[in-house]
Amino acid sequence: RTSLNGEGLQHQDGHSLIQAGTIPNCISYDPTYAYEMAVIVQDGMRRMYGEQESVFYYITAMNENYTHPAKPEGSEQGILKGMYKLKTGGKHKLKAQLLGSGTILREVEAAAEMLEKDWKVSATVWSATSMNELARDGMAIDRDNRLHPEQDNKRCYVQECLDDEQGVVIASTDYIRLYAEQIRPWVKAPYTVLGTDGFGRSDTRERLRSFFEVDRYFIVLAALKSLVDEGSIDVSIATAAAKKFGITGDKTSPMHC
Repeated sequence: RTSLNGEGLQHQDGHSLIQAGTIPNCISYDPTYAYEMAVIVQDGMRRMYGEQESVFYYITAMNENYTHPAKPEGSEQGILKGMYKLKTGGKHKLKAQLLGSGTILREVEAAAEMLEKDWKVSATVWSATSMNELARDGMAIDRDNRLHPEQDNKRCYVQECLDDEQGVVIASTDYIRLYAEQIRPWVKAPYTVLGTDGFGRSDTRERLRSFFEVDRYFIVLAALKSLVDEGSIDVSIATAAAKKFGITGDKTSPMHC
C-alpha cells in the first residue's frame, strides 16, 4: 500500500492477519509487549515441537521503542485465547471497553487516560492479541450450540470477557477493519471498529495513525460518539472533543486518497 517503507504503517499491508486467518492450522497473533510475545512463543514451541501438533505460527513484531511493563498476573490464558484485561477503568458512571493490539494498543491506553481525565468516562483497556483466535473460538462455540440444541448455550471467550462489562466497545488496530470486525457477532454492546482501510502513506507513525483515524484522538471521539448514539451523553460533548482535537467533518477519507 506504500511506495516506500513508511514509519507509520507498521506491517505495510493492513491485511496479512486476515490472510493468516484463512489458513486453518495457522495460529496468528498481534502482540504489543514482550511478555505477550514470550507467552505466545513458549506455547508455540510446546504445541509444534513438544506435542508435534500440525500447526504453525504467524506473529507480528514491531520496531518501535517503548517501555514494556511486567506481565499481569494470570494473563497467560487470555494472551493465548486472544484477549485479556490490561487495565480496569475507574468509577465514573459512563463506561467504555477499549480493545487494541500491536502498536495501536499504546494509543488505546492513552485514549483511556484521556477519557478518564477529560471526559469522565471510565475506560477499561483490553489487549486483543488475536482477533483470529477469538473469531475461531466464537465460531466453534456457535457450531457446538447448533449441534446440541437440547443443551443450554455455551458462551464463547469474547462473551465471557465482555458480556458482564458495562459500556460501549471500541476496537482499534493497525489492520483493516475486517480484522476486528470478526468478533462483532459476540459483542452485545454497541461496537465500533477503527482500522487502516484505504491507501497507505510513507510518513511518520504519528501522521499515519491520524491519517488512518486509529490514534488516541479518534479512539476517544469514537467512544464519545458511541455514547451519544446510545443516549448516554449529549452530542455537544462529542462535538467539543472533535473541535479540541482539530478533527473536522471535511477531513479526506483514507479510502479516497
